[in-house]
Amino acid sequence: MRDYLTEFTEYLISVKKSSKSTIESYVRDNKAFLRYADVNTVNLESISDTEIKTYIDTLSNKGKSQATLIRVLASIRCFYEFLIYSGLVETNPTAKIKLHKEQNKLPEILTQKEIDTLFSQPNVSTLRGCRDKAMLELLYATGLRVSELIELDIDDINLQIDIVICHSKKSERIIPVYKSAIKSIENYLGNVRGALVTDKNEKSLFVNMNGSRMTRQGFWKIIKGYAEQGGIEKTITPHTIRHSFATHLLENGARIKDIKDMLGHAGVSSTHIYSQIIKQKYENSYTKFHPKAGL
Repeated sequence: MRDYLTEFTEYLISVKKSSKSTIESYVRDNKAFLRYADVNTVNLESISDTEIKTYIDTLSNKGKSQATLIRVLASIRCFYEFLIYSGLVETNPTAKIKLHKEQNKLPEILTQKEIDTLFSQPNVSTLRGCRDKAMLELLYATGLRVSELIELDIDDINLQIDIVICHSKKSERIIPVYKSAIKSIENYLGNVRGALVTDKNEKSLFVNMNGSRMTRQGFWKIIKGYAEQGGIEKTITPHTIRHSFATHLLENGARIKDIKDMLGHAGVSSTHIYSQIIKQKYENSYTKFHPKAGL
């Protein structure tokens, strides 16, 4: 078979105008799919929807979450859109396949105590720890997506007026940053970044220990490591910090429209999930502690 992945990547960049994180996940998903097709001698040009369903079932049997399966299906669907665009196939075998989202599953939220525990783990006397503390603080201060955090350039943070500017394909948003986060970033910029970066043209705000832009996978490992180190039993990802940011703001009286704007949601309906989290929290507390709730 032809090496489709290079051409598919170019299609995502030039035709679909996909984000860097989407390109990475779609290419990764289809690399695994092509490997499966090769091992099982499946012809990509005549594959049936049944064979694709079998592949999805194989991933499910390996313990992949429903959210992951939905993303993989979207990746394969886009891959066949590329094949149709290139004139290599005529129909998309994923067209009639539907996977349902998990119902009533609210995102995991950290308590303020757990946030404090997480933030106390980095050893700020080291280069690595100082950088990690700054990244964690900025993530919780702004509710950025992990892709947005690692794509920040040094010019996107304004330490004089305590803001960060987040750029996306369709818009730009300005988010305030609380003082202790600013202090952590100043410490990182003043004592760490210059010691790591060797290329004077490097624009990335956050870099790895080799002086290159921090990767999404690299930051995921950082958070997971500190969560384990701090004895936090919840499964924590960068998105957990984003969810916690929004929920804590809402709990303390912030307007949901303001939270929507800070998160970069297209509509307020996406932000209402945090109202559901607070409602469930209060209901659980009422049921547990009201003397007549169990009667």
